[in-house]
Amino acid sequence: MRIPFNSPHEAGNERRYVAEAFAGRHLSGDGPFTKRCHAWLRAHHGAPTLLTHSCTAALELCALLADLGPGDEVILPSFTFVSTANAFVLRGATPVFVDVEPQGLNLDASLIEAAVTPRTRAICVVHYAGVGAAMDDILAIAARHGLLVFEDAAQGLMASYRGRALGTFGALGAISFHETKNIGCGEGGALVLNDERLLARAEVLREKGTNRNAFFRGEVDKYTWVDVGSSFLPSDITAAVLLAQLEHAAEITARRRDRWARYHQAFTDAESRELLLRPVELPERTHNAHMYYLLARSLAHRTKILEATRARGIGCMFHYVPLHSSPAGRRLGRVGSAMAVTDSISERLFRLPLWPDLTDAMLEEIVEVVISEAERA
Repeated sequence: MRIPFNSPHEAGNERRYVAEAFAGRHLSGDGPFTKRCHAWLRAHHGAPTLLTHSCTAALELCALLADLGPGDEVILPSFTFVSTANAFVLRGATPVFVDVEPQGLNLDASLIEAAVTPRTRAICVVHYAGVGAAMDDILAIAARHGLLVFEDAAQGLMASYRGRALGTFGALGAISFHETKNIGCGEGGALVLNDERLLARAEVLREKGTNRNAFFRGEVDKYTWVDVGSSFLPSDITAAVLLAQLEHAAEITARRRDRWARYHQAFTDAESRELLLRPVELPERTHNAHMYYLLARSLAHRTKILEATRARGIGCMFHYVPLHSSPAGRRLGRVGSAMAVTDSISERLFRLPLWPDLTDAMLEEIVEVVISEAERA
């Protein structure tokens, strides 16, 4: 694409830090750059945070730490990426799909309790587009029913709900540093441990089920296999790239928010003419400008707009086939509510290119093409 949907941003020190990692001769996991990332993330979240090789891995650690298994159920939105459900299905648990709220597109708290059964063990929220879910209501429901809360905050770094960082409300949170995220290192993620009682076991599960971390701290005289686990660590080269990004997280977020605001202003008239719907900025939910999306009038309307943008080399994208209607979702999960919002949103939503180095000229061209086709279609 001439104007791609996403373009990795180089914050400044990535190449130097990678060279330093090579010079230091520690390229595997939990090296010096990983430790520096851990320190930054702990300060940001106010909780221990461990790097993983992906957000998918962090979600799988959530399932392992909760000892989920066959017969257990986890409530989650259908309008999300497959990893949110796969993490629990891999342990034998059943995802229970619930609709999303029409503004914010996050799990609709008013529908959760009707989906709770004696088998329900947890609620997994997804902070879509870096906009926080209604965490006060969801935590209250979880407390009434004795449920764990996990946060899929893959899109949520540098966003907050009522002034508190996303990923810090549930027992565990999962962050993504994939190339398409605001802060990225190609592939990467992190597990936020808001319940510090889970930290010691999380270290073991993350290190192939061994007490290797305790060994290096001098707490045991040799390390051995003590629990289930897998290799969830990223390399220190990955951490070196990530650290360079984290150091400029505030600047990157500010630049993205500026691009987001320019889009939002530019589509004001199109919304007033009922050509398109813009995202709604919700009170007490400070987003991180992870994505700018629009809602077309119908699937056919969206298809025409996407065809026009692609013909011009502009990387606009739709999002998510709902999990409840996917082949695996129908086979491995169950539906816990009507899905009117999810079904409608999935047919009408499309995302615009958004990255820190997106120029004013690019943005203006995108707006012009989208509005022109929205008028014709």
